[in-house]
Amino acid sequence: MTETAAIGRDRTALNQLLWQYSYLQMLDFLTTVAFLLNGVREGNPLVRLALGIGYNPIGSLIVVKFLAMLLGFYCWRAGKRQLLSRINLLFAVLIAWNLVALILRSVRA
Repeated sequence: MTETAAIGRDRTALNQLLWQYSYLQMLDFLTTVAFLLNGVREGNPLVRLALGIGYNPIGSLIVVKFLAMLLGFYCWRAGKRQLLSRINLLFAVLIAWNLVALILRSVRA
């Protein structure tokens, strides 16, 4: 395989990771909104701080997600494939946890 083909394949994989990251950020946003609507407390102290400081919790959450997207874009531009993969895994687990917490909240209600 030529070096150009290997670079192209690596860039394609990195692009895929950025799409996955974006999708996971959207899912995290939606589950956090569901938390807010169902009275579940936000577990991330930084997000909880942002929600408390801002005038509108949804607006604060949008700002947090915008900053998260900037971080993902930085990783993509810098070619930090392994870091982006690990962050994606972390957010996938976090979203699964969020869904479990929402289900448990609805069962208790």
